[in-house]
Amino acid sequence: MNAQDADQSFIAEALPAFISESDEQLEAIEQLLLELEDQPGNGDLLGALFRCAHTVKGSAGIFGLDEVVAFTHHVETLLDRLRDGLVAFTPDMGTLLLQCNDQIRFLIRLAQAGGAVSADEAAARAGLESRLQAFSGDAPMASHAAPPPNAPVADAASAACVWTLQVGFLPDTFRNGMDPLAILNYLRGLGTITRIHCDRSAVPGLDTLDPESCHLAFGFELETAADQDAIEAAFSFVREDCTLQITPPAPPVADAPAAVVAAPEAAVRTPAVVAKPREGGEEQRFIRVQADRLDAVINLLGELVIAGAGASLLARQSRQGSLIEANEQINQLIEEIRNGTLQLRMVPIGETFSRFRRVVRDTAAELGKEVQLEIVGGDTELDKSVVERIADPLMHLVRNALDHGLETPEQRTAAGKPAQGRLVLSACHESGSILIRITDDGRGVQRQKVLARAWERGLVEPGVVPADADILKLIFAPGFSTAEKVTNLSGRGVGMDVVRSNIEALRGTVQLTSEEGAGSTIEIRLPLTLAIIDGFLIGVGDSRFIFPLDAVVEVIESRSSATEMDASGRGVTELRGQALPVVSLRKLYALDSPEPDRVSIVVIRFGGQRYGVLVDQLLGQHQTVIKPLGRMFRSLRGMSGSSILGNGDVALIFDVASLCQLAIHPPSHARPRHAVSPQPLPSTESAPAEGPAP
Repeated sequence: MNAQDADQSFIAEALPAFISESDEQLEAIEQLLLELEDQPGNGDLLGALFRCAHTVKGSAGIFGLDEVVAFTHHVETLLDRLRDGLVAFTPDMGTLLLQCNDQIRFLIRLAQAGGAVSADEAAARAGLESRLQAFSGDAPMASHAAPPPNAPVADAASAACVWTLQVGFLPDTFRNGMDPLAILNYLRGLGTITRIHCDRSAVPGLDTLDPESCHLAFGFELETAADQDAIEAAFSFVREDCTLQITPPAPPVADAPAAVVAAPEAAVRTPAVVAKPREGGEEQRFIRVQADRLDAVINLLGELVIAGAGASLLARQSRQGSLIEANEQINQLIEEIRNGTLQLRMVPIGETFSRFRRVVRDTAAELGKEVQLEIVGGDTELDKSVVERIADPLMHLVRNALDHGLETPEQRTAAGKPAQGRLVLSACHESGSILIRITDDGRGVQRQKVLARAWERGLVEPGVVPADADILKLIFAPGFSTAEKVTNLSGRGVGMDVVRSNIEALRGTVQLTSEEGAGSTIEIRLPLTLAIIDGFLIGVGDSRFIFPLDAVVEVIESRSSATEMDASGRGVTELRGQALPVVSLRKLYALDSPEPDRVSIVVIRFGGQRYGVLVDQLLGQHQTVIKPLGRMFRSLRGMSGSSILGNGDVALIFDVASLCQLAIHPPSHARPRHAVSPQPLPSTESAPAEGPAP
């Protein structure tokens, strides 16, 4: 393989990492710009903005993305003048920089896809460049803003200085996907390499040479107008794989005191700056892992949990103490591995919330509204797979609140409210789930308008006025919309029903509460993870079911089975002086098994409500690997998934939200549409429970 092919191979392998890192940098730029609008004079924000843009430009230069480098250079120039206080930040400038950030993202995606820029896209980019130059005053390039690669440096020749560099690459440089020649080529874009020497003293003989190890070292002089930060940035990808010594240029002789001029050259030069490879303990380190690889590990972990449960069951049946003890230790290790592995997929939901700052800003401007966005509980963690799938429903709900909920400043002032509306995104953990709220202080849901549209569309019999909660549920009906005309944001009758279906597909629930004139709140409850949970295994006849352990409050044992139940399987019992709704799984799901003499009641908590479930057997805690329901059971109310037990049988996992509705508002018929009869387990006398009894 020749050098050119090697460079192309390096670029192809490292480009995905650059794309991922640039996405993070561009996202950071967007958030910093939005923060800067509230704090226009914050020097820390301006410095962070410049560093992000400089990182994107430098990384793009290594990969030869000249269009990205050239355009980002204009952005960097304006940010540099902002940082130096030569121009003042304005809202119009913020809008322009956000548009430029979008343009950089577009250019990177275009380079990733190997596409070409159209004439219209080139014209739009040229317009952005002209506006950037106008804001920056068309000023000369600042001393520490590096010119784009391969660009002439004649304009800055008067400020060019000669830097001396010594760099030695460590043996693992090639193995880590880095190419020393690519670094040197990038440095040529910063200026001119006037002298270079390759130190081959560390190269071993051919009999001991490992072709995958790097033993190269270079000494060279670089004539450039760039500053030390820009030069060091060229080595940002290989800082852990090289030793770097940068000697700044000597100060002009005319400016030096006479005593120093007469001194030897070593006394005149500034001490060299040495950048050593970073030690692992000096800073927190991160490793990028492809999502599908992590998913594969979690899938294998699920199979390990199932196999461990089976081994534990066999050990208990053998009644050998040492074997049981060994299996318990193995299961403890499996649980620790499970918790640690699942933690790898947990991310703060605040990262998703922060993306809506730009959405709120742009949408409010389009609608002519003033909106303050507040984010509460951004550090609440959620499974990354859930976060990715909840982003679109949240986007629609936020846009809906801005369009339908919040009023214009004139309308708010006339109603006695502050001109600026308030939108709050909050998240918290509750009963083993995550609770997300979207709250606004707008006009609220206008019930009469909703009813009129429902009568018009035939969703409700004309003249019939449902209960308030049912009126609010109409908003989630397919095709329902109260918009007077079709706009870019609403009026087509699609959205809220899709939001509900997408959330329910994640085993979640969505609920709307509203007060006319005061605002609305949408609550979304989601499971923390879609993979493995701690469950509580129970039995009804020969069937096995699982409750999420975090939803179980307590267990009331040894109650008579003669508890009064209606035909649909609903009843009420007394618990510490209060009425507790109770549902019978045997009647609710028409399970064909005789009732025992005595039953237990598992008390479940959902939101602010509690209800009880009649069960025959308490089989203890169970590590539950969640499997999707088959097509036959997808319409079955009260269930969210299934799990495989240690003996190979199937247990259904309850959806505590849906079961709560069934307990409080059961179906009108005694026998449900679907009867459930999972495969039976052996009796508890011959097959011990999956976990310790409570």
